[in-house]
Amino acid sequence: MNDIHAQFSIDYPDFSLALNLKLPASGITVLFGPSGSGKTTCLRAIAGLQTLKSGYLSVAGEVWQSVEPPVFVPTHQRDIGYVFQEAGLFPHMSVKKNLEYGYRRIAPEKRKISVNEICQLIGIEHLFDRSVHLLSGGEKQRIAIARALLTCPKLLLMDEPLSALDVGLKAEILPYLEKIHTELSIPVIYVTHSVKELARLADYVVLFNQGQVVASGNAQEIMSDPQYADIFGDEVGSIFDTRVIGHHPHHLTELDMDGVTIRVPGHAGFASQQYRCRILASDVSLTLQEPEQTTMLNRLPVVIDMIDMHHKGEGQVMVVLVLENGARLLARITLKSCIDLNLHPGMHVWAQIKSVALS
Repeated sequence: MNDIHAQFSIDYPDFSLALNLKLPASGITVLFGPSGSGKTTCLRAIAGLQTLKSGYLSVAGEVWQSVEPPVFVPTHQRDIGYVFQEAGLFPHMSVKKNLEYGYRRIAPEKRKISVNEICQLIGIEHLFDRSVHLLSGGEKQRIAIARALLTCPKLLLMDEPLSALDVGLKAEILPYLEKIHTELSIPVIYVTHSVKELARLADYVVLFNQGQVVASGNAQEIMSDPQYADIFGDEVGSIFDTRVIGHHPHHLTELDMDGVTIRVPGHAGFASQQYRCRILASDVSLTLQEPEQTTMLNRLPVVIDMIDMHHKGEGQVMVVLVLENGARLLARITLKSCIDLNLHPGMHVWAQIKSVALS
């Protein structure tokens, strides 16, 4: 599938959305922003559930909606799967019948995956004959995701699918979302206001605020750009795609971050497994010399790229660091520390990161 082009406006009495976006039709694109910023309205327009005031929407070179000339492809002809905040299952049907409901309407020659294969992928084989009434919130949402995938979509739209779940159930479902991405190669557009979900899932990110796009681009670059730090608040930090290189006998896992080795708690994955690592800016401290006899297991030589003195945190500054591999790492420190250490761009320092703080 080629890129998705969204150049349109939508007006409500108390809200307007104006977009001019080109989204990649691969990987996971996350639409991120506070409630009421336009994320869901954008997703509904892609699904054909929203009327445009002006502009057009095209997917893979095909115009799905246009004001001039007038074009509208109905939702059921758009080859999409849609997962809502609530599972929306048929309560009078079993899990099996819920899954088969949409699958039976797909022509056999267009079916790319079987019901059994989806059940194994999402981990719901044991729920097949269970009544919907007996499912937990997390199980219901997994069934909803499986049902959307069984329509064999070319594009999967997900509107805050985890927002109604508690922390434990979110942690249960996130690995399955990653499996969908890696094993089925279906492009996903995912709406959330959770920084944690963004950091874990996103390949590409679009930042929304008050009906406008603040920024869009590679997730790692956007999250490590200090000009967007205030959008992420206390959860601002950097994300890195790593691979497991070994397990330490003291219950630590060593990760390769493109030539830089870091240690995280626990035995995470198996050798060479891909692993998304998130480092909060507040968990990074700086020292002028290589530290010795310290509890900090991650000590990395870095160069200061820039110092943002206008960070909104009172008495705080945001420091952009460059690792040996060229990647950027954010550190949030006090203004006093910055002055006391006489930190300035181009300076070689050491970044310290607690292993137990990494996720």
